[in-house]
Amino acid sequence: MFKGHPKGLYALALANTGERFGYYTMLAVFALFLRANFGLDAGVAGAIYSTFLGLVYFMPLFGGIMADKFGFGRMVTIGITIMFVGYLLLSFPLGGDTVAMIAMLGALLFISVGTGLFKGNLQVMVGNLYDDPQYADKRDSGFSIFYMAINIGALFAPTAAVKIKEWAETSLGYSGNDAYHFSFAVACASLIASIAIYYIFRSTFRHVEGGERKKDNAVKVEDNLTPEETKARVVALCLVFAVVIFFWMAFHQNGLALTYFADEFTAKSSEGLQSMAFNVWNLALVIVAVYAGFSFFQSETGKAKGISAAVFAAVVAVLVYKYVNLSGSVAVSAPIFQQFNPFYVVALTPVSMAIFGALAKRGKEPSAPRKIAYGMLVAGLGFAVMAVGSFGLLTPNEQAAAGDAATFVSANWLISTYLVLTFAELLLSPMGISFVSKVAPPKLKGMMMGGWFVATAIGNMLVAVGGFLWGGLPLWLVWSVFIALCLISALFMFVMMKRLESATK
Repeated sequence: MFKGHPKGLYALALANTGERFGYYTMLAVFALFLRANFGLDAGVAGAIYSTFLGLVYFMPLFGGIMADKFGFGRMVTIGITIMFVGYLLLSFPLGGDTVAMIAMLGALLFISVGTGLFKGNLQVMVGNLYDDPQYADKRDSGFSIFYMAINIGALFAPTAAVKIKEWAETSLGYSGNDAYHFSFAVACASLIASIAIYYIFRSTFRHVEGGERKKDNAVKVEDNLTPEETKARVVALCLVFAVVIFFWMAFHQNGLALTYFADEFTAKSSEGLQSMAFNVWNLALVIVAVYAGFSFFQSETGKAKGISAAVFAAVVAVLVYKYVNLSGSVAVSAPIFQQFNPFYVVALTPVSMAIFGALAKRGKEPSAPRKIAYGMLVAGLGFAVMAVGSFGLLTPNEQAAAGDAATFVSANWLISTYLVLTFAELLLSPMGISFVSKVAPPKLKGMMMGGWFVATAIGNMLVAVGGFLWGGLPLWLVWSVFIALCLISALFMFVMMKRLESATK
């Protein structure tokens, strides 16, 4: 799984892990913070939340255009600096008045601009590592590893956000609203770690940073495409961009409508085996067990197999011991559900890579556009799980007024939904990024990667739809909107499949 990749992949992945940990720590509680601190209703909070997400993913277009001219590495460094200023401003508890609102909006602008310079250009650099012929056949698996590293940071973020907020309340005596800012401050520390990793291991990827100052050792950009071929590739990419808009619109309900559901309709405590899932260290142990299992079957020496088997057995023993000694129940807060998606990504990435690797050896691996289409179908299935779990429940407005008569459902509905949505994400997101890095005309790589993020931005801005639907409508109908969008998008992809696949040849 990890063999045969350029060393620069791991350096860039770790640098991204630090930045993503801070981002998702902030994002885990942001929608709830808006409602608690400023007294906003679900729709207005959703509009601010989705607009911020939209800007975060729209700005890489400009970051990519600038990087095509000035170099990817330079933009990454500037981006981290600007992000740091934004998170620092967001960390100060200024209350809930107009000044605090303006400061918060200013912080969001800094974060989105900085992310625009950092995120897309880092991924272009990863793609450039695989322009080397010796690594070309590992591009898709390389992006899967890179995507997995992102989610390692995201896995621990919800727990960090909740625990730090609780610590600020209980140990430091801050009010619930002010305590949120301590969760935001985590991002500042994570950015320091991210830039440190970037510069310590810079020698492993310096040759793909681009920019005029790297003329002597930069990879020469050659573009032998005809104008017609360039046009065909750009059109193919734009068709994919149009589809992923609706995927991200649906998927990023994890921070809005699905978080509202966790907060308002999901049981506030858990016990038994289910309760173990709400401890991030248990999830980390499961991940270790999964990777130890894969290592056992992939190891080439008896010693390596023995070590892998011992690790697997030790982890299973620890988990069994913890299960046997369970007692009582654990409190469940809404933000903690956001740990399940990154957990599934990290745990299932080797499974995904093994499946597609086996298919590739047989010459039956689906193309990237086909994987994206399948991803849309699976995403629709994820929201179908929510629709089934929501039948018979009150509307959100009725639930808020029900008092002791309010009905709460098992956490398993959300846990299962995140599992299905993660399968969709693994089919669509890393494969889509890989597709862009492969198909984009060489002289337009920064811009085209920016285009991927613009599509993501539009989808994120449309996330607000979930907030505006939240209130008087039956929940099954809310989820059905996203089911329909996913199915229509998948159908569009299949209709355009020949045109999309021809662009990769």
